[in-house]
Amino acid sequence: MDSRYQRQQQIPEIGTVGQERLANASVLVVGAGGLGCPALQYLASSGVGRLGIVDPDTVELSNLARQILYNESDLKKNKALCAQEKLKQLNPSIEIEAHPFVLNHTNAFSLIQKYDLVIDGTDNFSTRYLISDCCLLLDKPMVYGGLFKFEGQVSVFNYQEGPSYRCLFPNPPNLGEVPNCSETGILSVAPGLIGLYQATEALKIILGIGNPLSGRLLSIHLLTQKQVLFEFQKNPTEIERVKTNKNPLPSSIQDCVLDFEISLKDLTKEEELHWIDVRKLKETPRLKFPKLTEMPLENWKSVELFRDDLTKKILFCQSGKRSKMALSKMKAQGIENCFCLKEGAEVLKKWSEEL
Repeated sequence: MDSRYQRQQQIPEIGTVGQERLANASVLVVGAGGLGCPALQYLASSGVGRLGIVDPDTVELSNLARQILYNESDLKKNKALCAQEKLKQLNPSIEIEAHPFVLNHTNAFSLIQKYDLVIDGTDNFSTRYLISDCCLLLDKPMVYGGLFKFEGQVSVFNYQEGPSYRCLFPNPPNLGEVPNCSETGILSVAPGLIGLYQATEALKIILGIGNPLSGRLLSIHLLTQKQVLFEFQKNPTEIERVKTNKNPLPSSIQDCVLDFEISLKDLTKEEELHWIDVRKLKETPRLKFPKLTEMPLENWKSVELFRDDLTKKILFCQSGKRSKMALSKMKAQGIENCFCLKEGAEVLKKWSEEL
C-alpha cells in the first residue's frame, strides 16, 4: 500500500482496486481559477493519474484571495503552466498536462476526447455550452460548478446517458444578462467549497461509488448554510438537437464580436486611442486617458457622437463582457474602427501606469 494514499485506501469502498482506478483515470479541468484550483489540488493529491489544465489567462493580484494555489511570485505567469508546476510538487507521481490556450470550437473536441471526464471551472456561458455539447457527443461526464456572490451550484451532466447542461438550460442568456464574478464579486471561500464539491463528484464517478449529482442540481447558500437539491429530467429534444448537429451548437452569445476583440499587447504607446468606459461610475479602478468617454452600458446613449470620430475606439469594462455588448450595439449602428478590450479594467490600469 502506497503510504501517500494509505488513509484513503483504508476505506473499504476504495481500497487498492479503487486507488488503481484513480491512477488509471484522466480528468480535464477547464479553467485554473477559483473553481479549478481546489479541484486540481485534491484530484492531484488523491492520485488521479493524469490531469489536464486549460487556461489562457495569467495570474493577477486580484486572483490571490480565491485562487490559493498561486502566490505573489506567480504574478503574470500563465495559470495552466503555473498550476502544472505547483501540482508536480504536490504529487510528482502523476502526469500533469498544461494547455495554456483558449478552449474553442477548433480544439475542444479533440482535446476533450483525450480525457475520461471534464470539470467545468469556467466563468462564461459560451465555453460552458461548448464543453457540454462536446461531452455529450463524446459520451464524457461533465462536472459543473457555478458561483454568485455567497452562493454556489454543483451538478453532473452527460453521466451514463443522463441529462445534459442543455436539458436544464436549453439556451444561454443574452450577452450581459447574467454577470460573472468579476462584475458582482464573490466571497473568497465560495469557489474553494464548490471546487471541492466538483472534485468529490469526479472522484465518485471514477471510483463508481455513491450517487453522482446527475439529474440533480445542488444549491448552497453560504450565509444561511442552506442546501437545496433540485431534480430535473432529461430532455430528449435537446439531446437530439446536439446529436443531430454532430457539432457543438452555436450559442447566442458566442463569437459575434470576436473579430473585433483587441488585446493590450496589440496596442502601442504611440497610438492615439479613444477609450470608452462602459462600467458603472461607482466601479473601480477609475482610469484616466487623454481621450476618455465614460458611458455606462445601463445608461447607453446615442452612439452618434462617435460616428465622425476617426480615432481607434477601445471599449472596456471590468471583465470584457459588457464591452462586447456595447460593441455589438455600435457595430449594429454602423460605427467603424471600434474594438472591445480583452483585458479588464484592473489590467488596463497597470498597463496605463507603465506607459
